[in-house]
Amino acid sequence: MDIMAQTRCMIVEDQALIGMSLEASLEEAGFQVAGVFMSNAQALQWLEGDAPDIAVLDIMIKDGTSLEIARALKRLGVPFAVYSGLPPKADCPPELQNVPWLEKPASREILLNILGGLTAPEGNEIVLLPDPLPRL
Repeated sequence: MDIMAQTRCMIVEDQALIGMSLEASLEEAGFQVAGVFMSNAQALQWLEGDAPDIAVLDIMIKDGTSLEIARALKRLGVPFAVYSGLPPKADCPPELQNVPWLEKPASREILLNILGGLTAPEGNEIVLLPDPLPRL
């Protein structure tokens, strides 16, 4: 996929093994990975001077929720997907409305399809996937 070969993806994930797995899958698919950030502090500091093309956020990370990162990404116009062990809620915070939501574990194919959709001009549509999802 030509779009993915030029797309830089930020990963926010506090579980090292999951972060490494996501990084390897995305790099193998041709994405350029902009770090695996394990905390709000790390991610927000990086966003002060840089921005990805797209992002994958775990909602619950070691220093709280990643809502502040979601706010920063929205301000920058960066589309993102949520990759969480928590199910999506109809009454989610404004930062997470109209954002694709994948429940862990999701298959590599589903993840890549969602991220590929974020690179399209019509990205940022609500995508709620049925449970159970195929395993990685």
